[in-house]
Amino acid sequence: MSTPIFTTSSSADHAAATPASAPIAVVIPYFQRQEGVLQKALASIAGQQLYPAEVIVVDDSSPVPARGEVQAVRARWPNLNVRVIEQPNGGPAGARNKGLDSVSPQCDYVAFLDSDDEWHDTHLLHASAALAQGNDFYFSDFFRLGHSTTVFEQSAVFKKDAHPVLPGGYPVAQYQGDMTEQILGANVIGTSTVVYRFRKFANLRFREEFVYAGEDFLFWLTLSTLTKAYVFGTTPEVTYGRGVNIYAGSGWGTEKSMDRLHYETKLELALPRLFKLNAEQQGRNRAKLRFLRHTMVKDIVHRLTHRKPINGPLLWKHLAMDPKLPLYVPAVGWQIVAGRLRTQAAPRKE
Repeated sequence: MSTPIFTTSSSADHAAATPASAPIAVVIPYFQRQEGVLQKALASIAGQQLYPAEVIVVDDSSPVPARGEVQAVRARWPNLNVRVIEQPNGGPAGARNKGLDSVSPQCDYVAFLDSDDEWHDTHLLHASAALAQGNDFYFSDFFRLGHSTTVFEQSAVFKKDAHPVLPGGYPVAQYQGDMTEQILGANVIGTSTVVYRFRKFANLRFREEFVYAGEDFLFWLTLSTLTKAYVFGTTPEVTYGRGVNIYAGSGWGTEKSMDRLHYETKLELALPRLFKLNAEQQGRNRAKLRFLRHTMVKDIVHRLTHRKPINGPLLWKHLAMDPKLPLYVPAVGWQIVAGRLRTQAAPRKE
């Protein structure tokens, strides 16, 4: 395993040396309303100990155009090869697919980075070293926004120490186990941590019909049925940021909660159709659907009782997709009434 070779740079603001590049294309779907967000993501690429061959930014009709953000980064890091592709708004799945369609022939691998996330400087170095040993898929630990502990540390199921460390001196382990079950049971794969062998799976794309939720989850699931050669970075290599996200501020009863519940339900309904689930996985799927249906009914009741707006077209679309939802109205209604009766009957504290 070789140490990166460094070449001199002509940029006054750049470091004295620029690391050699690897045959990696970075795909960034871009839609942001705040200036400077993309610049931070690109700066984290420019700070890598191993450069990618190219960076493809797909501007999904962003309110803040990508070209201005990229121009500022090019001025500081002229050796960073960044391309901007502009397209009508179609969501992150469509933007990632456009990026995959545009990968240059010399690139063997693809790395994903969301435009509000930042890589730690060893990310591509570790991924390249791990994939060079014949592996197909790399992911790493990461920090969610506002968390001081990592996703691996928070998981009660994923145990990083149960997997053997790869030779070569890097904090990278060979995943051993059923990755399909890992993803279905307790997914720890963050999109911005993924680097995979693109040429081997050149026809694989994100399912655009899921728009904002589940398309990356299904991508990982599909790959897990095609390869067992998984490796992961045992240390955090990505810090997630705060940008435009359908889940931001989408807690129960909020403006975007119906959207979130719609797409999560759509994902759960699709899983048995798209993948062969075992009995335990089918049970979890049914339980999740029951929970989502109860929650959707409660969300609608909350909006009605508090005179909050209901997205009528989305509701009709949801009912067409999940006609069983009305069957849950009586049970939820009884839960609400029983909850109020318990509250009224509770002894008053003096």
